[in-house]
Amino acid sequence: MKLITLLSICIVLVLGGCGGGGPRHEPTEKYFLVCTNTKIPYWQEAGAGLVAAAKELGVQAELVGPETYDPNAERDEFRRIVGKKPAGILVSPGNADVLKPEIDAAMAAGIPVITIDSDAPQSNRLFFVGTNNYQAGQMGGKHLAKLLSGKGSVVFFTITGQTNLAERLNGYQAALAAFPGIKVAQVIDMKGDPRLAFDTVKSLLDKKTEVDAFVALEALAGSEIAEVLEREKVTGKVILAMDTAATTLEWISKGRIAATIMQKPYTMGYYGLRALAEIVLDKPAGSKPMNATDPKAPYPVFIDTGTMLVDKDNLATVKK
Repeated sequence: MKLITLLSICIVLVLGGCGGGGPRHEPTEKYFLVCTNTKIPYWQEAGAGLVAAAKELGVQAELVGPETYDPNAERDEFRRIVGKKPAGILVSPGNADVLKPEIDAAMAAGIPVITIDSDAPQSNRLFFVGTNNYQAGQMGGKHLAKLLSGKGSVVFFTITGQTNLAERLNGYQAALAAFPGIKVAQVIDMKGDPRLAFDTVKSLLDKKTEVDAFVALEALAGSEIAEVLEREKVTGKVILAMDTAATTLEWISKGRIAATIMQKPYTMGYYGLRALAEIVLDKPAGSKPMNATDPKAPYPVFIDTGTMLVDKDNLATVKK
């Protein structure tokens, strides 16, 4: 009789979720990744990582955001998602200042927020998952100096307002400071529009502006620069790109782009969601703001997903 009673108690404990397994996710939980441009391959890859993690956890997840670069539209989309009261939000701020109030409002409402790819460090976001962008810039800068043999004029393409691109530029400039023969001729804000990068390079060539190297700090401009140089049959220029879109890798194979810096958007989406979902199971800690200034914070401030320089030497491995 005692054995039957003990067995009954054990069954009740297990069925009630008290058998040592801890809390579990509900299939109704929904998470969102808000990004700057859902149509580009970079964010589609991040979305694939997001969905893979969601399937493993048995939760719902969706990639949302504007279809062209538009920080204000991204803010509006973030605000709309907060209104749905999701379990948690991953976000890549196109402009950190624009999204800071929205991130803070979400955190205040008990919705945990993690930034990926691009950070909003002055906000109350819990932490950042992505590239160490300053180091990525230094990696690119050292390689550029080698390709230019320490001498030449460089034009950079960036998007003003994105923290990750500003950090990359700082990294490049720090690396190039050791080479006084290399001068930064211009830093051009392409405003997230690849056509602007194309037109700017065409204009520089038409004006016979002295440029020895072009550096794209984001995913879109590298292929546009290569396309212009190919059409105009201009040789002897160095192009350094960012990310591993198929077109970028193709231009490397053709010898137009010298190298690109590979990030891991899939990993950002995958790991970001798993980290966010774990926090949701720990609501008291998960809702705690100002993680960066808390000496006993339960989470790190930054998770580095890694980078790698890709050129002709390792192109086949990356493609595979």
